[in-house]
Amino acid sequence: MTAASSSAAEVLGAQLPLWAAAPFAALLLAVSVLETVARRWWDSLRNKAFVAGGAVLLAAAHLIGGYGRAGAQALMHSLTDYVSFVVLLAALFVIAGGIEVKGSLSGTPLANMTMLAVGAVLANLIGTTGAAMVLIRPLLRANRRRKNKAHLVVFFILVVANAGGLLTPLGDPPLYLGFLKGVPFGWTLGLWLPWLFVNGVVLVIFNWVDQFLLQREERAKPAEGLLDELLLHEPLRVAGLRNVAFLAGVVAVIMGRGSGLGTGGAPWPFGIQEVALALLALLSYRMTPRALHDSNQFSMRPMAAVAIVFLGIFAAMTAPLLLLNSHSHALGISDQWQFFWATGGLSAVLDNAPTYLCMTAVAAGSLGVPSDEPQFLATLLATDGGAAHLAAISCGAVLMGCLTYIGNGPNLMVKEIAEHQDVVMPHFFAYAGIAMLIMLPVFLAATFLFF
Repeated sequence: MTAASSSAAEVLGAQLPLWAAAPFAALLLAVSVLETVARRWWDSLRNKAFVAGGAVLLAAAHLIGGYGRAGAQALMHSLTDYVSFVVLLAALFVIAGGIEVKGSLSGTPLANMTMLAVGAVLANLIGTTGAAMVLIRPLLRANRRRKNKAHLVVFFILVVANAGGLLTPLGDPPLYLGFLKGVPFGWTLGLWLPWLFVNGVVLVIFNWVDQFLLQREERAKPAEGLLDELLLHEPLRVAGLRNVAFLAGVVAVIMGRGSGLGTGGAPWPFGIQEVALALLALLSYRMTPRALHDSNQFSMRPMAAVAIVFLGIFAAMTAPLLLLNSHSHALGISDQWQFFWATGGLSAVLDNAPTYLCMTAVAAGSLGVPSDEPQFLATLLATDGGAAHLAAISCGAVLMGCLTYIGNGPNLMVKEIAEHQDVVMPHFFAYAGIAMLIMLPVFLAATFLFF
């Protein structure tokens, strides 16, 4: 966002009434309630499109009808971000869908915990979305004989799709935005202690829960010899290795944009990254044998469901983000722990990338650093106290995106893939309750230790 557009956004945000956030709140309520009380109806892509389209029309009517060109520009900025978001998700989804881990992993609690730990590391190399798309199918396949599988997916979302991606700008979109705004590429490696603590504690909890549920399942049907079946496994091999090269291509495109490759260090214009990623996805899809896609149970339906729901979310959250951007200085946030919890709480219901930008602007303002400069976070890091604030904001944005299905893009996608493979997942409120029950004590401990 340029200095001019940032200033225009603040002016528009100051003009908006607080009830301008009502369409976004209504959309969140609709998504959560419909998934809970009308699950069969909500499963239809057409019905999802009906709800999301209504949110887009409400946002457009309010912003364009009430504020003319300024409102239209704000909405267009959100929809441009949406296109970039969906193209990246779709590219990773399609390419990872052409990689199949053949053979069988054992599906024991130790093997499952190891797979989640590998995902936490891999998330920093190919992003949380890439790691989630590569590993969710092997995890489900390894545990296909088990009756209780929803907890595997819940913990997978907590670790692989969120907390794992804290160490590099490739890990999660907020950190990538920080990289674009002047944070050195290796700076986030300094967050390894919070990363290790949160992921380590959650993995220990997961192992205990997984062992408990497996033993209960064994006691219920001891004659079936479930544990013995899980221990039998065929040698592992990976099919579709050429798609690993396409994943590397996605990483290269993201890095190229971040470093301003070919533009003298300036950000790429909109469209270059999107076209490059779309071409990589198309090549991957065309070059992957259909038999491999069939064996991997690949379907575009989960991606379509995510794209539809997030279209409504991106349009409807335009006004709340404008309000936050305009009134954030009145929040009274100044301490490190406050930045951690405020950023995390907002990231759980808003997209964590724009939330990260809003909160870094608040931190910069509190330390007298102008936030309308292209590389303002480099200046913030050089300011006394700036690094501590940025660490808290980064951790809040990445770690707490797991608290709802819409807190981070991969969350809903992993849920859709699991449901496509007949895993009965908890509904919106149930998932949020489970995630908070597990994660809030961990976050409280992290607050005392690090913030």
